[in-house]
Amino acid sequence: MTLFALYRSVDDPTALPVAVSERFSWFAALLPPVHALLHRHWDLLCLFVVGLVALIFGARYLGPDASLWLYILLAIACGFAAPGAERRALKRRGLVSAGHRFAVDADLARLAVMESRP
Repeated sequence: MTLFALYRSVDDPTALPVAVSERFSWFAALLPPVHALLHRHWDLLCLFVVGLVALIFGARYLGPDASLWLYILLAIACGFAAPGAERRALKRRGLVSAGHRFAVDADLARLAVMESRP
Protein backbone atom coordinates (compact mmCIF):
# COMPACT_ATOMS: atom_id res chain seq x y z
CA MET A 1 0.00 0.00 0.00
CA THR A 2 1.13 3.50 -0.80
CA LEU A 3 0.52 6.78 0.96
CA PHE A 4 -1.19 9.33 -1.28
CA ALA A 5 -1.51 13.06 -0.69
CA LEU A 6 -4.85 14.23 -2.07
CA TYR A 7 -5.70 17.69 -3.34
CA ARG A 8 -9.05 19.12 -4.34
CA SER A 9 -10.13 22.23 -6.20
CA VAL A 10 -11.64 25.08 -4.20
CA ASP A 11 -13.36 26.61 -7.22
CA ASP A 12 -15.05 23.46 -8.53
CA PRO A 13 -16.39 21.17 -5.77
CA THR A 14 -17.49 18.58 -8.36
CA ALA A 15 -13.96 18.12 -9.74
CA LEU A 16 -12.18 14.90 -8.95
CA PRO A 17 -9.38 15.11 -6.39
CA VAL A 18 -5.79 14.75 -7.53
CA ALA A 19 -3.65 12.06 -5.88
CA VAL A 20 0.13 12.35 -5.52
CA SER A 21 1.94 9.22 -4.41
CA GLU A 22 4.44 9.76 -1.62
CA ARG A 23 7.09 7.40 -2.93
CA PHE A 24 10.32 7.34 -4.88
CA SER A 25 9.90 8.18 -8.58
CA TRP A 26 12.03 6.00 -10.84
CA PHE A 27 11.22 8.14 -13.87
CA ALA A 28 12.50 11.24 -12.08
CA ALA A 29 15.65 9.41 -10.98
CA LEU A 30 16.51 7.90 -14.36
CA LEU A 31 15.66 10.91 -16.53
CA PRO A 32 15.53 13.98 -14.24
CA PRO A 33 15.39 16.71 -16.90
CA VAL A 34 12.80 14.87 -19.00
CA HIS A 35 10.59 14.27 -15.96
CA ALA A 36 10.87 17.91 -14.88
CA LEU A 37 10.03 19.18 -18.37
CA LEU A 38 7.07 16.85 -18.87
CA HIS A 39 5.54 17.70 -15.50
CA ARG A 40 6.57 21.39 -15.65
CA HIS A 41 8.56 21.27 -12.41
CA TRP A 42 10.75 24.27 -13.16
CA ASP A 43 12.23 24.46 -9.66
CA LEU A 44 13.38 20.84 -9.81
CA LEU A 45 14.80 21.38 -13.30
CA CYS A 46 16.75 24.47 -12.18
CA LEU A 47 18.19 22.65 -9.18
CA PHE A 48 19.20 19.71 -11.37
CA VAL A 49 20.89 21.99 -13.91
CA VAL A 50 22.73 23.90 -11.15
CA GLY A 51 23.90 20.60 -9.64
CA LEU A 52 24.98 19.29 -13.03
CA VAL A 53 26.92 22.46 -13.83
CA ALA A 54 28.62 22.28 -10.43
CA LEU A 55 29.58 18.66 -11.13
CA ILE A 56 30.92 19.52 -14.57
CA PHE A 57 33.10 22.33 -13.25
CA GLY A 58 34.12 20.35 -10.17
CA ALA A 59 34.97 17.17 -12.11
CA ARG A 60 38.48 18.45 -12.74
CA TYR A 61 39.16 18.62 -9.01
CA LEU A 62 37.05 15.68 -7.85
CA GLY A 63 38.04 13.10 -10.42
CA PRO A 64 35.83 10.97 -12.65
CA ASP A 65 34.82 8.39 -10.02
CA ALA A 66 33.65 10.95 -7.48
CA SER A 67 31.83 12.90 -10.20
CA LEU A 68 29.98 9.78 -11.32
CA TRP A 69 28.88 8.91 -7.78
CA LEU A 70 27.83 12.50 -7.10
CA TYR A 71 25.74 12.46 -10.29
CA ILE A 72 24.08 9.24 -9.16
CA LEU A 73 23.39 10.88 -5.79
CA LEU A 74 21.92 13.92 -7.58
CA ALA A 75 19.65 11.65 -9.67
CA ILE A 76 18.49 9.77 -6.57
CA ALA A 77 17.75 13.09 -4.87
CA CYS A 78 15.59 14.08 -7.86
CA GLY A 79 13.69 10.81 -7.52
CA PHE A 80 12.92 11.52 -3.87
CA ALA A 81 12.09 15.20 -4.57
CA ALA A 82 9.58 14.51 -7.37
CA PRO A 83 6.48 14.06 -5.13
CA GLY A 84 7.26 17.29 -3.29
CA ALA A 85 7.61 19.14 -6.58
CA GLU A 86 4.23 17.79 -7.68
CA ARG A 87 2.60 18.92 -4.42
CA ARG A 88 4.08 22.42 -4.79
CA ALA A 89 2.82 22.61 -8.38
CA LEU A 90 -0.70 21.65 -7.29
CA LYS A 91 -0.67 24.29 -4.54
CA ARG A 92 0.45 26.92 -7.05
CA ARG A 93 -2.53 25.96 -9.24
CA GLY A 94 -4.87 26.70 -6.36
CA LEU A 95 -5.67 23.21 -5.10
CA VAL A 96 -5.91 22.62 -1.35
CA SER A 97 -4.98 19.57 0.64
CA ALA A 98 -7.72 17.02 1.24
CA GLY A 99 -5.58 14.84 3.50
CA HIS A 100 -3.58 11.66 3.12
CA ARG A 101 -4.82 8.14 2.43
CA PHE A 102 -3.22 4.72 2.22
CA ALA A 103 -4.39 2.86 -0.88
CA VAL A 104 -3.25 0.33 -3.45
CA ASP A 105 -3.48 2.84 -6.29
CA ALA A 106 -4.43 6.46 -6.94
CA ASP A 107 -8.00 5.68 -7.99
CA LEU A 108 -8.81 3.97 -4.69
CA ALA A 109 -7.30 6.90 -2.79
CA ARG A 110 -9.48 9.34 -4.74
CA LEU A 111 -12.52 7.16 -4.10
CA ALA A 112 -11.82 7.12 -0.35
CA VAL A 113 -11.69 10.93 -0.28
CA MET A 114 -14.88 11.28 -2.31
CA GLU A 115 -16.71 8.87 0.03
CA SER A 116 -15.65 10.83 3.10
CA ARG A 117 -16.69 14.17 1.58
CA PRO A 118 -19.96 15.52 3.10
